[in-house]
Amino acid sequence: MEKNTLIPCESPFPSAKQDAASVSYDYGTPQSNAPSYRLAYDDFDFIMRDELRPVRLQLELLKPELAQLEENIKATVVIFGSARISDHETALKNLQQAEQRLALNPSNPELEHNVAIACRILKKCHYYDEARKLGSLITLSKDQLNQTLTVVTGGGPGIMEAANRGAADVNGKSIGLNIVLPGEQKPNAYITPKLCFQFHYFAIRKMHFLMRAVALIAFPGGFGTLDELFEALTLIQTKKVRPIPVILFGKDYWNSLINFDVLVEEGVITPCDRNLIQYTETAEQAWNLILESYTVKGNSHST
Repeated sequence: MEKNTLIPCESPFPSAKQDAASVSYDYGTPQSNAPSYRLAYDDFDFIMRDELRPVRLQLELLKPELAQLEENIKATVVIFGSARISDHETALKNLQQAEQRLALNPSNPELEHNVAIACRILKKCHYYDEARKLGSLITLSKDQLNQTLTVVTGGGPGIMEAANRGAADVNGKSIGLNIVLPGEQKPNAYITPKLCFQFHYFAIRKMHFLMRAVALIAFPGGFGTLDELFEALTLIQTKKVRPIPVILFGKDYWNSLINFDVLVEEGVITPCDRNLIQYTETAEQAWNLILESYTVKGNSHST
């Protein structure tokens, strides 16, 4: 006698999406037109209430998490850096435009300042090239490691664009974690579309930077880069996240900006805390530091 077999079937219950599509609010009665009658998850005004902030936080954490699981993202390398450091061609063009404006209005202090800044950005454009190269090296990691590492950036222009671009150069995936800002910030063109996210909450965005991170690399940058760097260092120092390499690109820049040794001398951090930071000048050096971390610590990172 043949045994009965269970045939997998779909859930007997309609999905939330099906219910939302089939429900009608247009009965022409005061009851059906009342906001209270709308399905809670289909009521935008309700979802946007201040009291629903915890729910929105959870959704913002969960949406990128599910997308990364579906794309089999298991380990990432985080690359921070200024949105204002562009490729050489763009930096040179910006300098020429600044000089032209100054030529039309000589001795204008603001225009003189703009020329000086454009010169400084031009001198830093090699960081764009190094970030692009590093993005490629990381994306090709499977050739040297037993897993693939995925580049993750803040999703904007400048250094972020360069790192995503490097991944795209070798036909790899990369992640962009954009955030809503007062000024328009559109995602750069090199992020993998399925892995391009937008956040409202800085806190949730920072969590996603570190949730799968096996290394963090900070190129020269401003407030945003410093914020993300020091949050990561604090979490490592306080053992809220596992130790990962923290690599600062451009020793002269960082030493002119922050005197970490003073923090040790003043007794507010320990020498071990100071040693959390490493420096590099090239993409190859940065990649070797990541490989060394894997070798020394036997790091095979699993989530």
